[in-house]
Amino acid sequence: MNHEQESSEEKGCMEKMIHKLDEISLSMEKLGIAEYVEMLNNPRRLIFINFWSGVVRGFGMAIGFTLLAALVLYVLQQIVVINTPLIGDFIADIVNIVQNQLNVGGSVFQSHGGKI
Repeated sequence: MNHEQESSEEKGCMEKMIHKLDEISLSMEKLGIAEYVEMLNNPRRLIFINFWSGVVRGFGMAIGFTLLAALVLYVLQQIVVINTPLIGDFIADIVNIVQNQLNVGGSVFQSHGGKI
């Protein structure tokens, strides 16, 4: 009888281990570890994926910065419209400088005809 109890305990322990291994296997499939390891073993694919993710990230930053700059300029123009005494004149000068540079396509620090 003692031998039967040990056998049933071992069987229960084995069933628990099999169940746990199934859980681990399923979670590894969900994480995509096999695909990740395959990608690490294929340098061309890794470079390709990293290149395009960098391009997309840079494009997103460029669009985000453009929208943020447009929003800041819009807010500054609205402050000028309100005609706040000290801040209004200063911001009006900044907005005029930025708009002039956007129209000309140059930089404040760019030399004009050999003179700065």
